[in-house]
Parts: sequence; structure tokens; C-alpha cells
Amino acid sequence: MRTTYYTATSLDGFIADPADSLAWLFVQTHVEPDEPALRYDALMERVGALVMGATTYEWIRDRVTAAEEAWSYDVPTWVLTHRDLPGLEGADVRFASGDVTAVHAEIEASAGGRDLWVVGGGDLAGQYADAGLLDDVVVSYAPVTLGEGRPLLPRRLQLRLAEHVGAGDFVCARYLVDGPRPAPDWTP
Repeated sequence: MRTTYYTATSLDGFIADPADSLAWLFVQTHVEPDEPALRYDALMERVGALVMGATTYEWIRDRVTAAEEAWSYDVPTWVLTHRDLPGLEGADVRFASGDVTAVHAEIEASAGGRDLWVVGGGDLAGQYADAGLLDDVVVSYAPVTLGEGRPLLPRRLQLRLAEHVGAGDFVCARYLVDGPRPAPDWTP
């Protein structure tokens, strides 16, 4: 069982702009890469549960509701939040709060031996990394800069490049998580 943070980011490292919009992402040309570890459909074949933060959940829920569409995930979706949020009819959405290590075993059990996808946000993925529970990070870099917004990973981490490829206008890369990266032991 692997835990993967799979996301897209601007070239300057933001997963959403300051208004939590992803409009910048959907105007880019993206094609699915050939490498299975970088493909969304291959990820979904491996995934048994999703984990996301409240802002990500609200963004997805609002779009599903506005478009009068069904929830597109058929696996349990865990929302880690400190707020009371409404569920979504027809969706297996479960809410939890607290440290990720406190609920991780329950999330893993709901995945039935399959992988976990940390959907977002960056701080939640960082919490997983801090707890030693994040195995890899798959990022699609969009050819746009935002200047500010929600950071990809607001943590110091040591990552190791496993593979990368061009996918339309994007560069997709998978990194293995080696662990937290210590602060430099020097002063300028």
C-alpha cells in the first residue's frame, strides 16, 4: 500500500491561486503520459481511498453541486477538517479531525489494501510527509506562474526523482519521499 500526493502545480509552486481558483490550470494543454506511475487513470485503478483537506473538498463539492453532477469517486473519501461540513448525497465522504497519524489506520482500513491518494491541499500532504506516511509525490507542472497562492508543499522535504516526462504543455514527475529535510547547518 502506497500513499501518493498526486497534483498539478504552477511552475512557481502553487496548486491554487489566492482565491482558491484553478482556472489557470484548465486552459493548459495536457495529454496523459505513457508512464503508468504518472497517469491519472492508472492512479485511480490502484487507489482504494482518497484523503483531502476541507478547502479541496469544498472546491470539488461546489463544482459537483453547481453542475448537478454525481460525485466522480467510487472509493471512500476522507476529509480532514476542523469544521462541520455538509456531506454530498450519493458520495462516501467521511469527515475526521486531528493529527493524520490518529486517523491514518482507519483510512488505510477503508482502502481495503489498495493505495491512498492525498488529493490536496499541500499542507495536508506536508502533514503526511511529516508523519512519515507519504511515499511519493506525482506533480504535473503547468507552464504558468501565479506569483502567490496555495503552495504545493509548504515543508522542507528530501525527494528523489524517480521518473519524468513531457505531457502536452506539462512536465510530469514522480518523486520518492526520503523524509523531512533538515535546515542547513550554517549561517551566511
